[in-house]
Amino acid sequence: MEGNTSIALLLSAVFSECVSRQYHFVNQKLSWSEAQRYCRENYTDLVTINNKNDIEELLKSVNDDQVQFVWIGLHKTNIKTWKWSLGDPAFYTGSDSQYRNWAHGQPNEDEDCSNMNTGEWCDYNCTHSTQLTGFICYNDSSKGHIPVHQSVIWRNAQSFCRDHHTDLVSVRNLTENTQIEKIRTDGGMNAVWIGLFRDSWEWSDESESSFRNWRTSVPDNVGGNENCAELWVKTERGRWDDRNCDIKTPFVCHEDELVLIRLNVSWNEALRYCRENHVDLVSVHSEQIQHQVTEVVKDASTAAVWMGLHHYCAMNMWIWLRGEVVCYQNWAAGHGTGQEDCGDGPRVGAVQSGGDQRWISLPQTHKLNFICTNSQD
Repeated sequence: MEGNTSIALLLSAVFSECVSRQYHFVNQKLSWSEAQRYCRENYTDLVTINNKNDIEELLKSVNDDQVQFVWIGLHKTNIKTWKWSLGDPAFYTGSDSQYRNWAHGQPNEDEDCSNMNTGEWCDYNCTHSTQLTGFICYNDSSKGHIPVHQSVIWRNAQSFCRDHHTDLVSVRNLTENTQIEKIRTDGGMNAVWIGLFRDSWEWSDESESSFRNWRTSVPDNVGGNENCAELWVKTERGRWDDRNCDIKTPFVCHEDELVLIRLNVSWNEALRYCRENHVDLVSVHSEQIQHQVTEVVKDASTAAVWMGLHHYCAMNMWIWLRGEVVCYQNWAAGHGTGQEDCGDGPRVGAVQSGGDQRWISLPQTHKLNFICTNSQD
């Protein structure tokens, strides 16, 4: 194996287990499309926001006290689609974010919020509260559904749930629909708000995130051309406003910490590419990082994907590029736990792109996709 992959190297990435992307504040005043181009050329894209924690991390990156607003990656399209207030894609698996239980003839596409009654859903005017006796919140800490007996508009119900719990309830399958309907009837409630809403706003990176954090009565499309979203840094800190896309203001980019490279190369070629264009081949030190890898490898074009794991023949042990012994393990059966054959040179590690994404031992000359990390921590 080439010298630059020896156990002594100490320059590869150590992964953050909590933050899956990095934020980069750019204190240049550009239009939204100019900011988008800048982010795509220098990082990944204009920032996507999945939840309130993302907002707090983003705000930490804005290090100029004079900045009032920053562009984010949300912009308006011509097509309205239904989505959940609890917008973090990590909350959903498979297609369960697309579960619907509309009543007959619903939705009739004239309203943008939804309620539940007798287990079925109807679209309803977001600014009306008549005929609704409350709403259902979801609490991620308790994994519970909480009925609230208040007759309020949809946005106020959303704010209450976010302030006191996690968000308005999402309904991901028939079992949850039945559970929530029982909570409604046991509480003697008529129609109740749920978290499903409709809008035409999408993220620059085409993320599935449906999280929104608008200011009160926004978006309002003043002048008929406010098609881009900005985040307020000072007043109403963290809230969003719609704005004319031609306005020039600073912005925030994001950079994904894990990047799948769909090139078919040897392990050494993958290592060289990552160190020249990112930071290093990914190391997987925990179940949390393995979960991130699992999401990334789904788009691979090869049956396995290189990671920064190689076998140290002299001691018959697997090590990461920085030299750490493998503690967390996710080996497939028959791989990584016995004596390795070093006759053709040291073996290296890859993660399967299908099935349950286990690790496998392969010759370094195989041609695979690979995962780079951008983490500098």
